[in-house]
Amino acid sequence: MLKDYFKFAFDTISHRKLRSWLTMIGIFIGIAAVVALISLGQGFKQAIDKEFEKIGTDKLFVTAKSGFGAPGLNPVVKLTEDDLQVVKKVSGIKSTAGFLLANSRVDLEDNIGFFAIQGFPKGEQRKLVQETYNLKLKEGRDLRDNDKFSALATIGFVEKELLGENLKLRDKIKINDKEFTIVGILEKTGDPAFDRMLVIPQNTLREIFNEPDKIDTILVKVANVQNIQIIADKIKTELRRFRDVKKDEEDFDIQTPEQLLGSFGDIVNIVQSVLIGIAAISLLVGGVGIANTMYTAVVERTKEIGIMKSVGAQNKDILLIFIIESGLLGAIGGLIGVVLGFGLSNLVEIIAKNLLGTNLIEAYFSYSLFFGALLFSFFIGAIFGVMPARQAALLQPVEALRFK
Repeated sequence: MLKDYFKFAFDTISHRKLRSWLTMIGIFIGIAAVVALISLGQGFKQAIDKEFEKIGTDKLFVTAKSGFGAPGLNPVVKLTEDDLQVVKKVSGIKSTAGFLLANSRVDLEDNIGFFAIQGFPKGEQRKLVQETYNLKLKEGRDLRDNDKFSALATIGFVEKELLGENLKLRDKIKINDKEFTIVGILEKTGDPAFDRMLVIPQNTLREIFNEPDKIDTILVKVANVQNIQIIADKIKTELRRFRDVKKDEEDFDIQTPEQLLGSFGDIVNIVQSVLIGIAAISLLVGGVGIANTMYTAVVERTKEIGIMKSVGAQNKDILLIFIIESGLLGAIGGLIGVVLGFGLSNLVEIIAKNLLGTNLIEAYFSYSLFFGALLFSFFIGAIFGVMPARQAALLQPVEALRFK
């Protein structure tokens, strides 16, 4: 019986092709937008998860509290080498490293740009920084402890020609009016911010920017990952005592990868919810379009309804026929929207990888999203078809048969 209702509804839709397509436009635009946004949002979360897997779960990050922007580039207060020494003494820590960031003018012959400059510490500290951010050489060599005016270029200076031309090994550049030689080029990390940086020895950075003891981030690798929260609390206690600040008034932050990941996830969820809410307006418009079409269908098919009732159709049968028809309008529009949505999210991923050089924007596909979007669009159509269906079901057979 239910199969017959669906067949009848589908036949009716197929006989009114133009009206059906016009009715479905609002639905498939809305569903396409929602599916694309969910796909990209989930893909971004997965990409962030992969990046934090590379960092590892045994790391802590200590930063000074700052305003907007990258850590250390807009500081209210600052960390110093003395803070690093305090952290080193905390029990349960395997290794530590402190690094510095700066913004600077960079010159390559007649080309000028402004970029973030990363300072690399020496020895074991440098190894910890490289391990944490999964940095690998593509060409040339790494920085050495005795290097002073040597630099590493990230992949953006090669692929994107950020300084107007392809930066190569042994090229001479000026950072803050000091000449450096490019000795190595780092592989792509997938982080757009890092892939636009230049890396120089930290002692040199301190000298040319007159920052003798400042540190922007202290990296901490714990000996036992099970105790990471205990160690974070110990570090907080020691730094609070050393910096003479009260509890809950700390001028520094300590975060684990899980906390950072949770913060990213919260931000993505908020942005995604706002955008989906905006996209849902077109679903509302599409639903109103379905309601309008179904009201028109009730008027056009009044005599047909009268005939069906005269041969034994009950109110519930008429109600189901019209609700299923409106639900099918929503579902067919939803199917087109799902296909468009996944196509749009894949297009955004391709553009991001080829033009922006980032792996953080990925399209996400799942059967739950596919079928969930279809069911949602069916129910949108069915819900907006309830009132027209009820109007059709309540028609009196004699009055319906008299309708011209």
